[in-house]
Amino acid sequence: MADTVAKRSEIPQEKRWAVEDLYPCDAAWEEDYQRVAALIGEGEKYKGHLGDSAQTLQEYLDFADQLDQEIEKIYMYAHLNMDVDTTDVTYQTMRMKAQTLLVRAEEENAFAQPEIMAIPEETLASWRAETPGLSVYDRYFTVLLRRREHTRSREVEELLAGASEMASAPSDTFTMLNNADLTFPKIVGEDGQETEVTHGRYISLMESADRNVRKAAFESMYSSFGQFANTIASTFSANVKQAMFFARARGYSSTRAMYLAPGNIPEEVYDNLIDVVHEALPSMYRYVALRKKLLGVEELHMYDVYAPIIPECTMKVTFEEAKETILEALKPMGEEYLAALREGFENRWIDACENAGKRSGAYCNGGTIGHPYVLMTYKDTLDSMFTLAHEMGHAMHSYFSMKVQPHQTAGYLIFVAEVASTCNEILLTRYLLSHTEDRAQKAYIINHFLDSFKGTLFRQTMFAEFEMIAHRRAEAGEALTADGLNRIYYGLNEKYFGPDMKVDQEIRLEWARIPHFYTPFYVYQYATGISAAAALSERILTLGEEGVKDYMKFLTGGGSADPIDLLKLAGVDMSKKEPVEAAAKLFEDMLDQLIELVG
Repeated sequence: MADTVAKRSEIPQEKRWAVEDLYPCDAAWEEDYQRVAALIGEGEKYKGHLGDSAQTLQEYLDFADQLDQEIEKIYMYAHLNMDVDTTDVTYQTMRMKAQTLLVRAEEENAFAQPEIMAIPEETLASWRAETPGLSVYDRYFTVLLRRREHTRSREVEELLAGASEMASAPSDTFTMLNNADLTFPKIVGEDGQETEVTHGRYISLMESADRNVRKAAFESMYSSFGQFANTIASTFSANVKQAMFFARARGYSSTRAMYLAPGNIPEEVYDNLIDVVHEALPSMYRYVALRKKLLGVEELHMYDVYAPIIPECTMKVTFEEAKETILEALKPMGEEYLAALREGFENRWIDACENAGKRSGAYCNGGTIGHPYVLMTYKDTLDSMFTLAHEMGHAMHSYFSMKVQPHQTAGYLIFVAEVASTCNEILLTRYLLSHTEDRAQKAYIINHFLDSFKGTLFRQTMFAEFEMIAHRRAEAGEALTADGLNRIYYGLNEKYFGPDMKVDQEIRLEWARIPHFYTPFYVYQYATGISAAAALSERILTLGEEGVKDYMKFLTGGGSADPIDLLKLAGVDMSKKEPVEAAAKLFEDMLDQLIELVG
């Protein structure tokens, strides 16, 4: 009898995440939704008056902050419920209502920032010094005033706010084409039966031990993207142009400068990343050569990148075993961290069971209220245990930030978002390697680490370099055509994979299927994040309590300072090359161990 996937209603309550910690039921959510929807318009009375007095300014900021918390709670409940059953029309509707509420609030309060920036500097400084109630907004003022030179008049700001909806059109168009309209030719699977190629199945097909399956899936995917290459290039170009429009309108020197500005990230961080990874490419070439050798092929092709090179170990890990192993692996973090981790494990922060309609993938919804929520589908595998450790790293970052910081500074920026999660993964890897003498298991664990590491440090840096080149060419007046983008991307693959890789022509189209390119200058943060995590995990293991103490300064910092400064508190300076160099050295050391085991 064929296995059937359980319905959401069949998942026991104790195995679901505790959304009732937000609202006891849908009716309570609806009641709150109506109340908060009525509140939004109350901000109108402050319009034109934020410069009247310190008291008025504080009253407005308190109102806006409370409204933000209320909407976050409403949105989170609807979002979490929809993701565990995307077929449920009730939660689809609730999420759309919550999204509309969020947009309404943003529109109604768009007047605030220009008005605050119009207050004379001396006046605002004296208000901040003399009004205790404004002190919780110190970080808000710092970040806001930093943008003063890039903020326009109220009329222009309103115009730019209205244009932002149109500016999302390229991303929206790509999303619809990619997710709704694109289909891929069927292929013959491992069982000899015809099978569909989809986005969700693509990686598993590329991990097939059958090379014919991998090649067929690879060609299927890129044949379809090839048919729409000109359309997607036009869409990508339009997204770059909208970024250029806003960068010029706000007086930034480039699109990259604009996108790095919110976190006050020096552009040298981006350049250093690319430079150091270029220097580390010989290690990547060694890994590619090892992959070619272990696969036993005369030519290594791009469709062999995800093929298994280490025999599958019988490392069945149940959910309960995974939790215990993670707790053991993270003992170096100290009891405060472990207690919070146990709280998450024991109090239903995690939704790990498979059910029909559940969103694929994994994430942590940390937010700035309540407690974090982790979504995944646990599969009793090593991969699932690493995913659990990763997502609980996000959860601990959010938990400790919320615990220590006021709401105004509890949220942290994307630049540091992957640090705590990846640090957990590295500590788990080190623990597993130190607790097995089985050479096959060691090889499997190290290869798992290397695959993940190269996909983050090298691949995401290649993406970042592609974005940088494309945006610079557009800013220089060059047209971003499909042929031009293909040439850029193909050349980067040759550079990053090296002489032992046969760079297939199809891969020149990979840029066309990367959704992250529609959020410009985002992906580099994955590579900087893993670099910071590698440095921090080393400090924790070598310095012990002192390293943990520094790490907790970062973990509890939320958004109370710039990301670079928060990481400096933990002992890592991302404005320098050393953390990325250390990450590249870790990759090289792990590769040496794998070669010793299997080479």
